[in-house]
Amino acid sequence: MLLQDSDQQWLEGVVGKIRTKLAWVSEKSKRKIPYTTVYGTHDNRITDNPTGTETDGIYWWTNGFWGGMMWLMYHETGDDKYKEIANFSEEQLDECFRGYYGLHHDVGFMWLPTSVANYKVTGNPASRKRALHAANLLAGRFNLAGGFIRAWNDLADGDTRGWAIVDCMFNIPLLYWASEETGDPRFKQIAMKHADTAISAFVRPDGSVNHIVEFDPENGGVVRTYGGQGYEEASSWTRGQTWALYGFMMSYIHTGKIEYLQTAQRIAHYFIANIPESGIIPIDFRQPKEPAYEDSTAEAIAACGLIEIAKAVGTHEKDMYLRAAVKLLRTLDEVRSDWSEESDCILINGSPAYHNDNRHTAIIYGDYYFMEAVFKLKGNDLYLW
Repeated sequence: MLLQDSDQQWLEGVVGKIRTKLAWVSEKSKRKIPYTTVYGTHDNRITDNPTGTETDGIYWWTNGFWGGMMWLMYHETGDDKYKEIANFSEEQLDECFRGYYGLHHDVGFMWLPTSVANYKVTGNPASRKRALHAANLLAGRFNLAGGFIRAWNDLADGDTRGWAIVDCMFNIPLLYWASEETGDPRFKQIAMKHADTAISAFVRPDGSVNHIVEFDPENGGVVRTYGGQGYEEASSWTRGQTWALYGFMMSYIHTGKIEYLQTAQRIAHYFIANIPESGIIPIDFRQPKEPAYEDSTAEAIAACGLIEIAKAVGTHEKDMYLRAAVKLLRTLDEVRSDWSEESDCILINGSPAYHNDNRHTAIIYGDYYFMEAVFKLKGNDLYLW
């Protein structure tokens, strides 16, 4: 993609900083599956739990991102150490298949950046088997009456049989890959049906999105929506916007269905219109101005999606999306990154949810999507979705 000279110089510099940081961070964490950086300890908090609880530990939905970062670095550098670390990370997730009960719709997040990536790069047959197993588990969550993929398993305090969430737009590429790999159309059919349902049930006319939609699990149809990780019901959780923005582009890339591209553009226009002058993205576009809670992870994911839209649209449209992506990434690099050796993370000020007390922290998927977006701009990215 054509960047201005100043942006090209910046891009070359940030690629160098990523290579330098990951060279030593990967050594520290080569036998871990990190989730966050604990400030002051110079260490990463490990999310895989030897007791194998069914709500977190080795089942936690973010456990594929560290392996994905290693595959990005292997693709960028050719250094075998990154491939070896990625292999270790992938193998640890086999415990999830053995335990089973802790798995839900986020198997795409877990096995696309690990097993599918491994198979794409190396042709490893064991990785292919893992990824197809995960794809069958995801396909098994499809609700025929409602046309959606069920999100979570039963909760102690509620019935979630009819719940779907916007995040699943990132899981269904596992189904597209399974159809492409096996020639069996049923995986793609399920993925497209879920995406079609998401257009009508999740995406609002103004381009904002719902986070959680409850359907009638027996007869289909929307029952109600929930605010989820945003500020409140009918608000605009920014990472949810980005799951949809980039997620519909993923469906467009795999299917060529123009409605998916148009939906991604509608969401992108809403997102771009709400980017503050500072370039710093809040947790929710409709949250109170104070306290000024923010989420750097939403910024990084949005940049990935905007770059993909710029690749797909006509010449006269590209610049709008590309300029927005560059603004977001330069903001992250310049004011929301820690390039020092005092911390293992790249991005700071990630926030899992508006009402989560653990706001403004480092989160592994923030680093992953920041790296992915930067390598996309460079033009030699490894597409894992």
